[in-house]
Amino acid sequence: MNDTFIPRSDYSAKKWYIVDGNQKSVGRVSTIVSNVLQGKYKVDYHPSIDLGDYIIVINAKNMRLDALKTKYHVFSPGRPGSSLKKLVNRTPKKIIESAVRNMLPKGLRSSIPHRLKVYDSSEHPHSAQNPISIERSYNTVEYIGEK
Repeated sequence: MNDTFIPRSDYSAKKWYIVDGNQKSVGRVSTIVSNVLQGKYKVDYHPSIDLGDYIIVINAKNMRLDALKTKYHVFSPGRPGSSLKKLVNRTPKKIIESAVRNMLPKGLRSSIPHRLKVYDSSEHPHSAQNPISIERSYNTVEYIGEK
């Protein structure tokens, strides 16, 4: 008889991953980030158990945005000064955080983003955690690699 293995939340230690957002699309990076935060890439993934890891996004200021979305997309209609273009110039961190938050399931939207760290430059204070870099290729995502 087969028994389903459901891991506990303290089953494995949480790892740290780092993603370089330099000249990459916001949607592609946020898809990778949301999968790592939920733990979907792990073999023992279960939707009711939080097995996600910490993730650092660097070079958020240099990420690519679609020109049409920059021109026509507005976050709060009727409120002046809240278009996506002006928000990019102020805080690119908020764009990435909202994209990742909207890709998460509704039950996890409040708890998981605390493990997301976004920085505008390549400098970050989390070098003591020895983050593993995530290299993005066009066909697959490779989570294996050393710093």
